Amino acid sequence: MQSMLKLIALVRRREGRWLNYLLASALALGSDAGLFLLLLDAGLGPVPASATGYCAGILVHWVISSRLVFADGAAARGTGERHRQKLLFVGSALVGLGVTTAIVGGGSALGIDPRLAKLAAIVVSFQTTYLLRRHIVFRAASA
Repeated sequence: MQSMLKLIALVRRREGRWLNYLLASALALGSDAGLFLLLLDAGLGPVPASATGYCAGILVHWVISSRLVFADGAAARGTGERHRQKLLFVGSALVGLGVTTAIVGGGSALGIDPRLAKLAAIVVSFQTTYLLRRHIVFRAASA
């Protein structure tokens, strides 16, 4: 019976982490898109506005992920390990960007509506970055 309770607690913790990550991703996406639109309205070109929004989204995601979602695996502030985690986090974001670009580009080349390809890319990229961050960036969190 105690083993079953431990298993239930583990599943709950993992599902809770995934749901918290989903919320963090939604907030980061909102930050990204909101800043993008504000910068476009202010007259900035689409490419720099997009890049700035994306970077802001990464920053928002880092703050939420390191302080809420994976707090148990985040290294202490000001340490070399924390710096390493930040670099890995940005690396995982770039992997997500690559996955998204590949899926949208591949889908478009196959004649798939780019909006549908982007939706598929969001799902795959989300899960890819979650797994990278859970198992590599904040590896102690999954123990």
